[in-house]
Amino acid sequence: MNEEKITKKESMFKKPIAKSIIGAATMFLLLGGFLFWQANTGTIYIENSEVNAPLINISGSTAGTLNELYVKEGEKISADTPVAMVGTDTIYSKQSGLVVSAANKIGSYFTPGETIISIVHPEDMRIIGSIDENKGLDKIKVGQPATFTVDAFGNKTYVGIVDSISQTADDTGVVFSISDKRPIKKFDVKLRFNVSDYPELKDGMSAKITVYTK
Repeated sequence: MNEEKITKKESMFKKPIAKSIIGAATMFLLLGGFLFWQANTGTIYIENSEVNAPLINISGSTAGTLNELYVKEGEKISADTPVAMVGTDTIYSKQSGLVVSAANKIGSYFTPGETIISIVHPEDMRIIGSIDENKGLDKIKVGQPATFTVDAFGNKTYVGIVDSISQTADDTGVVFSISDKRPIKKFDVKLRFNVSDYPELKDGMSAKITVYTK
């Protein structure tokens, strides 16, 4: 009778231990499988991204009142296009581009160098993503295909290609690894795309990038 009780007690202790071991082994296998899958999918995901185009600001060389505004936001203009009149001076755009902002403040006073019109070259528009150096940066190469989404148009997938990878780190994005306290640097990855295919994209929109490395 005592032997039977001892056997039951032993089995009661063994079952939870066995289950724990099996559970741990299962989790280990699942984790290993996930890491293997992630390493072999050939994709790098960059969440912190945005649509970006260098701004070209147009201003007057003399102070005066804004009397006329000849262009509006969203308008494409060519070089040497008159864009505004400040005082008696007509201001021209030295470069072609897309008007992204226009100071619609007729009667307002503008000082020399104060921006009246801002334009961008659509062909200079890029998707810029910031990626940690230990999150697959070494696998990203110029010329690799990529897709991206924009928060404003969540269900639409856009197509691009890796245009450049920054050679220096963005020190404003330093974070620290819990394991060794070493700073983890961030680098910019730029995608180019056919701007004429996606006229709805605007400078500053939030985006997410997927780079296909295989």
